Amino acid sequence: MTDFTRTRSRFAIPDGVIYLDGNSLGPLPVAAADRVGRMISEEWGKHLIKGWNVAGWMTQPRRIGDRIGRLIGAADGTVMVGDTLSVKVYQALASALGLSPSRRVILSDNGNFPSDLYIASGLLESLDRGYELKVVAPEDVEAAIDETIAALMLTEVDYRTGRLHDMRALTRKAHAAGALTVWDLAHSAGALPVELENAGADFAVGCTYKYLNAGPGAPAFIYVAPKHADTARPALSGWMGHRAPFAFDLDYRAGPGIERMRVGTPPIIAMAALDAALDVWDGVSMADVRHASIALADLFIHEVEASCPELTLASPRDGTRRGSQVSFRHPEGYAIMQALIARDVIGDFRAPDMMRFGFTPLYIGEAEVRAAVDIIADVLTNRRWDTAEYRKKALVT
Repeated sequence: MTDFTRTRSRFAIPDGVIYLDGNSLGPLPVAAADRVGRMISEEWGKHLIKGWNVAGWMTQPRRIGDRIGRLIGAADGTVMVGDTLSVKVYQALASALGLSPSRRVILSDNGNFPSDLYIASGLLESLDRGYELKVVAPEDVEAAIDETIAALMLTEVDYRTGRLHDMRALTRKAHAAGALTVWDLAHSAGALPVELENAGADFAVGCTYKYLNAGPGAPAFIYVAPKHADTARPALSGWMGHRAPFAFDLDYRAGPGIERMRVGTPPIIAMAALDAALDVWDGVSMADVRHASIALADLFIHEVEASCPELTLASPRDGTRRGSQVSFRHPEGYAIMQALIARDVIGDFRAPDMMRFGFTPLYIGEAEVRAAVDIIADVLTNRRWDTAEYRKKALVT
């Protein structure tokens, strides 16, 4: 059984703060600062450019990818780390389209993270081959899958409501219709058990700065199913994805398997923080994390609804149908959230009226949930949010 007391001790959360925003940015792992410092002083500082060979920098994207793979049900050698999530969405979708040359429809839903839709739209405009991005409501995705679909592109957990798609069922339906799947795991990896291989997913992407706690701007990852690994065209044919990067050929030759999904020079300093963050997961059972997160979120929903009737639940009530977050609606949601943050209960807000709260058992327990609800009730009952200061929109919400 996972020792959540141990995992809690491995995060540097300020005293008095109830941090319910790991679904947006995970907190600092205690070991990360030292790991990054040692990388800078002992590897970069002492080895200089020799670090690519002596310190193993060149192989880190694959090695760390395997560490992530174990958290998302992916075999060794199928996950690559590097670049940003937007870059990896572009790669995965372009590769999927290349494997379905006769089809012209990409299916997604309006619960997908908007950036994924932006990337898809930009890619389709660049291709200029009559492609269509079809966006439906989350509950209508299954019925919209037919023989016209080239790729089904979904974020497994809706970033607004926490609604959870059934990856296995939708992938099965897509394959039956001859379509490929691209799954965004930004709100899944580290939050709930993901079984990419067992579900038959074709491609998956995700970030590491949310539930994997690797820090702001941490590198993203991409998964390619083994059956596609040597045939998928990487689209962004960067030199690190070349079969022989240091041959400096003028013509591109894709690397073997997942190696072809490398693009630019890997962010070695950021990867040091990611590597340290993944150490926290040693000895952690994703099944235990899932069980605990559902229990914490269920408690939160029950207590909030009992004391704050003016809030409207936006997330599925059934814990098995949502990720590791709970969202409530209120017309003054932004101001309420700012008042909560001022009281050290940190969640976040998504337009137009959604307050989001993430529940990560690695560092959140029942005591924090009950204390947070007490503060939420006070802020609402006494209208402590009703000030010009809390209504003033910041750059990041």
